[in-house]
Amino acid sequence: MMKRLFIAIKIEPDPSFIKIYQDLILKLKHENLRFAEPDNLHLTLRFLGETDENKIPDIDRMLKKSAESTKAFTMNIYNTGIFGSSYSPRVVWFGIGHNESLIHLHTKIEMNLSKVGFFSDRQNFVPHLTLTRIKQLQAPKLFQKIISEFYGREISKQDVQSFSLIESILKKEGPIYQTLSVYPLEK
Repeated sequence: MMKRLFIAIKIEPDPSFIKIYQDLILKLKHENLRFAEPDNLHLTLRFLGETDENKIPDIDRMLKKSAESTKAFTMNIYNTGIFGSSYSPRVVWFGIGHNESLIHLHTKIEMNLSKVGFFSDRQNFVPHLTLTRIKQLQAPKLFQKIISEFYGREISKQDVQSFSLIESILKKEGPIYQTLSVYPLEK
């Protein structure tokens, strides 16, 4: 049986994060956008996609190995932006400030997963939190103006003490995320 899997750091939104997030949602309420629930926000370290269940033990072993000797760290959730062009944006995101510990963890995961047949897709790792996907905008100029108000903003700090292997079950109402395993980092 196949499962749609990804590896991620779950976000624990603090009051500062929630306030900025709700402010963004409120200002963009004229658009028909479905924002992620704060409890579902995560930083994807690696999307595995449709994966044979039989491969999960190998993935689990490699993720445990990746967590070993990786120290817990703090990352800075900073900035708001879009993927796609300003004329045709596809995603609204919160960014993550440059973080050597995060890059090291991502590199370790990629290296270890390649040992069990999950090779890197060669895309650059751009750490971000996907807030909403955009199908079509009602007022593109107003959308750009609102996004620019949030550009460069400090959102919050996040202590990273673990990462997770998560199954994504796609539903009409939005995805349901089930955590399969949690991998604690060293204190």
